[in-house]
Amino acid sequence: MDPISDHLRENLDVIFVGFNPSISSSETGHHYANPNNRFWKILFEAGITPRKYDTAEDYKLVDLGYGMTNIVARPTKAADEITKEEYKQGKLELKGKIEKYRPKIVCFVGKGVYQQYSGRKDIPWGEQDEAVVTGTIDFVAPSSSGLVRMKMDEVVGIYKGIPALIKQLKI
Repeated sequence: MDPISDHLRENLDVIFVGFNPSISSSETGHHYANPNNRFWKILFEAGITPRKYDTAEDYKLVDLGYGMTNIVARPTKAADEITKEEYKQGKLELKGKIEKYRPKIVCFVGKGVYQQYSGRKDIPWGEQDEAVVTGTIDFVAPSSSGLVRMKMDEVVGIYKGIPALIKQLKI
């Protein structure tokens, strides 16, 4: 299985950070490619993107000010296959990417991703009180996996905090 390319550049509004690529993503070379993943629908319904993008268009999001990466590069069927060592290495690499690219907001797509990155356990949804990398904002949103039991309206409601935060930062 091949890792997939990050879509990053300096000074993006948001970098979305997932656990790791799915098998579908590895096979297609695109982020959030599993047909059961609701990422693209959530972004559109939350007002983050002007339309529902297709997974093959993931690279186009940088033109909107959004980037994508994962805490672990190795594709797996499920996040529980990621080892402690991979998380430890991934945390260091992710911190380096954030320090290098300096996004305004880092959106962690799932509380578990942020727990692995920050080492914190009790994490609210949305903007965090303190970012791991100074000068950025850590934002925690629900996983977009089809396995998440939250109602879609609740998930979208949390993601709606992102455009509101971007607007606030640009005032």
